[in-house]
Amino acid sequence: MQKSQNTSKFYDNLWAAFIFFTRLPFWRVYQPPKSSYAAVVEWWPFTGWLTGGAMATTLYYGSMVMPYAVAVIAAIIVRLLLTGALHEDGLADFFDGFGGGGSDRQRILDIMKDSHIGTYGVLSLILYLSLLGVALFSLSPEVAALTILAANPFSKMITSLMVVMMPYARTEETAKNKTVYRTIGWMSGISLCIQGLLPMMAFLWYTGLSWVMIIIMPCLVMGLLCLLIWRRLRGYTGDCCGAVCLLTELAVCLTVCSLVA
Repeated sequence: MQKSQNTSKFYDNLWAAFIFFTRLPFWRVYQPPKSSYAAVVEWWPFTGWLTGGAMATTLYYGSMVMPYAVAVIAAIIVRLLLTGALHEDGLADFFDGFGGGGSDRQRILDIMKDSHIGTYGVLSLILYLSLLGVALFSLSPEVAALTILAANPFSKMITSLMVVMMPYARTEETAKNKTVYRTIGWMSGISLCIQGLLPMMAFLWYTGLSWVMIIIMPCLVMGLLCLLIWRRLRGYTGDCCGAVCLLTELAVCLTVCSLVA
């Protein structure tokens, strides 16, 4: 009986993660209970296998039938469509809040919750998408596709550590999605590591690139961002998670570029 309940929770949480982090109609197939959405972070890297795989496939095979620059842009568009620009929205809100809120904690939270985008948000999206596009374009289609496959789940894995390292900065009632992620246990932590590290280890083995730089740089970026978030908010928000995820993924892509060049 207990095993059956655990299996049911496993599937509920997995379905909830794909429903929460993508815009594909998984909810038409199955609708998990609301409580499962508190555990979506525990399967966040696994959703990156889908979004990163779709992006990598579009880039690699698209480069065979269209100019490479167009294939890179098409790959980015595919991911935006799959995720509904969920993390990009978080990135824009993060920069608006931290750029315009100064050191006032409540003002930062209020700005991040505002649905309107400001100057800092616009500039952050322009710079982020430009850097990502140029970084991928500077690599060969094969290496670029493999980099995406590895970087997407890995960035989600290390960003998930924010849930362990600090509390949620809002209450459940004031959260954008009305969801507060639950604390990650040791079993879930092991699962997260497997989800995020398997693609990265395969990438490093296949390419033979220095694992030290590719692992350390995104972790360093994540650490610095976490220090900033803790200093200003004393806790994380969903927007913070989205911003850290994209910026750590970008750090992987830029590091690969520097090593390949």
